[in-house]
Order: sequence, then C-alpha cells, then structure tokens
Amino acid sequence: MAVRAEAGRVLSAEEIVALCRRYTLYDWMAQSAADPIPVDHARGVYFYSTDGKRYIDFNSQLMSVNAGHGHPRVVEAIQRQAEKLAYANPFMAHEPRALLGRKLVELLPGDLDKVFFTLGGAEANENAVKIARAVTGRQKIVSRYRSYHGATGAGIGMTGDPRRWPNEGGLSGYVHVLDPYHGPQREIDSAEQALRYLEETIQLEGPSTIAAFVLETVTGTNGVLIPPDGYLQGVRSLCDRYGILMVCDEIMAGFGRTGKWFAVDHLQVVPDILTMAKGFTSSAVPLGAVALRKSVAGYFDSHTFWGGLTYNSHPLGCAAALGTIQAYEEDDMIGNARRLDQVMRRHHQELQRKHPCVGLTRNIGLFGILELVRSRSTMEPLAPFNGTSPEMKAIGAYLREHGLYTFLRWHTIMTNPPLCITESELAEGFAIIDGALAIGDQAVSE
Repeated sequence: MAVRAEAGRVLSAEEIVALCRRYTLYDWMAQSAADPIPVDHARGVYFYSTDGKRYIDFNSQLMSVNAGHGHPRVVEAIQRQAEKLAYANPFMAHEPRALLGRKLVELLPGDLDKVFFTLGGAEANENAVKIARAVTGRQKIVSRYRSYHGATGAGIGMTGDPRRWPNEGGLSGYVHVLDPYHGPQREIDSAEQALRYLEETIQLEGPSTIAAFVLETVTGTNGVLIPPDGYLQGVRSLCDRYGILMVCDEIMAGFGRTGKWFAVDHLQVVPDILTMAKGFTSSAVPLGAVALRKSVAGYFDSHTFWGGLTYNSHPLGCAAALGTIQAYEEDDMIGNARRLDQVMRRHHQELQRKHPCVGLTRNIGLFGILELVRSRSTMEPLAPFNGTSPEMKAIGAYLREHGLYTFLRWHTIMTNPPLCITESELAEGFAIIDGALAIGDQAVSE
C-alpha cells in the first residue's frame, strides 16, 4: 500500500513522520519526544511500517484490536453499511442499532438489558457518571487510585493514576480509595482488607452523598491487577448496603480479553452499570456503550435522559460491532483467549525462571504483564513510579528494533496480543521479549 503526495509521489516513512510531527499533536508526551512508527497496513497480529518492516502487535494497539487487524468480517460489515447508510442522527432508528442492541443484551450478564451507544470508552464513562447521579440524586463518585477511566472531564476525575494530576483543576466530587494490590510497592492485599478500605471511605465520605463506585473489573494499564477471590462480590454487597451504584469499566477487559465475554463473567457478579468500548469494534470504528440494569434504566421511562452527542449510535460503528462480534463467535476467539491463558502463563513463568529482573507476572486470558525489578529481595522496580530508567528505555528500543510492539509503562511490559493469535505467534513474541530482558538482568543487584 502506498501513501501519495500531492503530485502522485509516494511519501517516504521519514516524510510521513516529519509531517505528522510538524502538523499534529501527539498524546501524553512532550512533542520533542514523539517518535512514531509510520504504519502502512496490517493483517492479523502483524502491522507493517511504510518502509516494509513487520511488527508483531503484542498490545493489540491500545488493548483494543481484539479480533486482529483487517478481519474480513469487520471490513465487510463497514463496507456494506457505508454503501447503504453512512450516518443517521441519534434520534433515529436503524437496523444496525436495533440488531446490536439485541445482540449485546444477549451477551451481557444478568439483567443488564438496555444500552446507550457512545462514541468511545471515555464518553461511556462520562454517561455512566451522569446516569448514576441522575438516578441516585447523589453527586460523589468513588473510584480507585490504580485506575484509568479516560481523559475527558468525569473520566479523568475518576482516574486515580498520575494522568489525573495535571488535569484535575476545578474537578470536584471524585474520591479515591486504595484497591487490592499485588506488586512491589506494598504487601499483597486480601479481599477483606481492600473491602475494609472501601467501607471506611464510604463511611467517612457519607454514604448518602455517594452515587457510584466505579472500578475496572480487571485493572488495565495500572498493572493488569486481577481482583482477589471475594473482592467483587464484597463490592456488590457494600454497594447494595449503602444504596450506591456499582459501575464496572470493561472498556479494556471486555470482549474476550480475559477469556470470557466480560471479566465479570468469571465472578458471576452483575454490576448496575457496565461500560465498554475498544474490543467492541476491534477499534475499526469508534464505538462505546453503557449497559444498564432494569432498575437503573427504568428511571428514564419517566425522567428525561439529559445526554447525547452527534455521533452516538453511529450506523458504521454499530455495523462494525456486529461484524466484530460475528468474528469472535465464528472464529471462537473467546475460547482461544481462554485456552491460551495457560500458554501465556507458562511463557511468563519461563521468563521469570530465566531472568532475575522479572519480579512478578500476571495474566488472565490474553491480558498480561511482566513487572521488572532491580532486586527480587527488595522488589525495587526497574523504573520508579510514574517514571522511566535507562534500562527500560533500552528494553523498549530493543523490542522496537526486533519488531515487537507493546506498551512499556514505568517498570512493566504489557503482553496483550489480539485474541486471534496462535501458539506459534505467541512464542514468537515472547522470544523477542526474552532477548530484551537480558538488558534488565544487567541491572539486577542480587
């Protein structure tokens, strides 16, 4: 595939990067640090740069291309819909919206039986907050410190990690609580301890002031933190006790990432509200959704829902989601993620045995992470909280040079490939990571 300049000339990789840096702003960085890969085309678990280099996508881009790149079911669904009806405003009804609403309710747990379609995940979380406040008549939102819920107003207010710090001026009504944590910074929390943190916060803030407790069912970019046994059930019980709505953010964990359609399915807990995006369309077209239980949705039978944007329930997005769900079902990708859970765990454990810099590993389905340390006795991270280090930068450079794309955040390496990945492709990716970890081993003190 070629990118054409004004006179029909093909732009080089260097020209594409230079133009993007000159005329566009890159996310979450000082612009002098931007060093983007010039992507040309993609298929399956691989994407290719404009100069022909192949990368194995070990992060599904932003933990979102769950069906793999260029899946024909998704492409065909978008093409058919674009030819028939490219756009209808959200006050109208159209076939993709009708069919997707019905299909999604079939997949959702419990009595989550009405959905509101949004443009993406952050907007889904915005509307979840708006709905919770309207239904309860309360204003405060409790969320966890190790969390990310989006970069929009309510999303960044709920976010606990450092991306909130420069963005929280003027925000009010957001309260953060410690979450179950398994990592270098402190001892492993039990579900009971984490629930005590939560209940104490609820009592100190005033239960009658809290509209919702919002949590990522499995924490994503802050560590792929899998809840301990009993934690989500305990959250459900506390929310019921105090009349607080339980909101599960499954924007990253949903649509097969954990080996089930939704991560709550592992625990048989039904939240009052569930938000989703990313893997919903395998990121081919922007789309998110807010799913509501009967008791929540029923409020709006006689009360106005004060929300909506131009692109909500977009026909192309709904069609792409239907094609993506069909791909998941027909190719048994959810089953593949479940089967490869143990395969990924074996790769993690082998790397931990071989490399002293690997302190901790975690995965559920194809949702995984490696935590790198300078010492297993002290568990000092290979990079500080909210920072990097020469070793982590060198590991990142090695992975890129050897054709593996993933997220390195602070002292961690994410392992979140598309759900269509095979065992041999998984081994290919971990072989590259194996080579990179030799750099981390050189920094281990004992």
